[in-house]
Amino acid sequence: MSKAQFNQGRFFEDFTLGETIVHATPRTVTEGDASLYIGLTGSRHIMHCAKHFAHALGFADKTIDDLLAFHIAFGKSVPDISVNAVANLGYAEIKFSHPVYAGDTLTTETEVIGLKENSSGKNGIVYVRSTSFNQNHKAVLSWVRWVMVHKNDPNAATPETTIPHLDKVVSVEDLIIPPELDANDFDTTATGSPRLWEDFEHGERLNHPAGMTVDDSDHTLATKLYQNNAKLHFDALAMKDTTFGKRLMYGGHVISVCRALSYDGLENALFIAAINAGTHANPSFGGDTFYTWSEVLEKWEIPGRSDIGALRLRMVGLKNQTAGSLDTTHVDVDGKQQYHANVVLDLDYTVLMPRTAK
Repeated sequence: MSKAQFNQGRFFEDFTLGETIVHATPRTVTEGDASLYIGLTGSRHIMHCAKHFAHALGFADKTIDDLLAFHIAFGKSVPDISVNAVANLGYAEIKFSHPVYAGDTLTTETEVIGLKENSSGKNGIVYVRSTSFNQNHKAVLSWVRWVMVHKNDPNAATPETTIPHLDKVVSVEDLIIPPELDANDFDTTATGSPRLWEDFEHGERLNHPAGMTVDDSDHTLATKLYQNNAKLHFDALAMKDTTFGKRLMYGGHVISVCRALSYDGLENALFIAAINAGTHANPSFGGDTFYTWSEVLEKWEIPGRSDIGALRLRMVGLKNQTAGSLDTTHVDVDGKQQYHANVVLDLDYTVLMPRTAK
């Protein structure tokens, strides 16, 4: 009898600098996916909710939520990149380059751009750049992430350390604006807020009022929706003997929950154009209640556009502590600054927002 061979996922020593990995299982995104996503996050962003509103802005249909598209595309990479992860550490240079609609089929491929073994010799950090394409071979989004991955063989050879240079911010010149977007006749009654791009100030902080408790069933179902099969999110038995002793919530779902909570105050943020950087500051677990505050880091005019502008925002996610009750994200521990224990997310991202008609 022949032995069956199963894909156990890659360990740190299985990655080679410069290789390209084409991930399996293309995914056709459906209206059902979009509805379930709303059910799991409560997201109210208008471009992903109302077909007639999308038509009025020049689009063929309402679009798939930017973060849902990201999670599905990201999920394609997990079996090859992070199924044996210790933790997903961060993101950079996430660019949303083309709208995704229900019926589109997404395929993802990844290039390994950096490797660094940790001093313990038990794991290492893998840096990758992934790109997702639709059925017409059009790139819809791309991202860089770095993830700590277990070694299967502690005695495996140590690769040469290569840490890629990454842009701290996706510049306004590099933002990709959908050419069909026309926000000249934007109707603010549909979003419930009259605040447009001009109404925000540099340095302004918005303490979003709503909170959301995410149960184990919620985040497990969400991670299944994204087809993210990383053990640390799914396998309670495997996580029992770890430092945490239980499953961790997928950090991407924390981003989605915080983004949904930020709607009150950022109602007219139509699209995410880019995610510049992100840190999962502390782990999250089923039963945690999330709150969010945002800070306006920069305001950018879009070259050649008078109907739309960009806001670079900092989104801070908290667990089990309200947004207005924490003034800072860091605390001093033995002379060193580290994230406050209730801070779970620190995300730098850029949104597109209509401007006041002239």
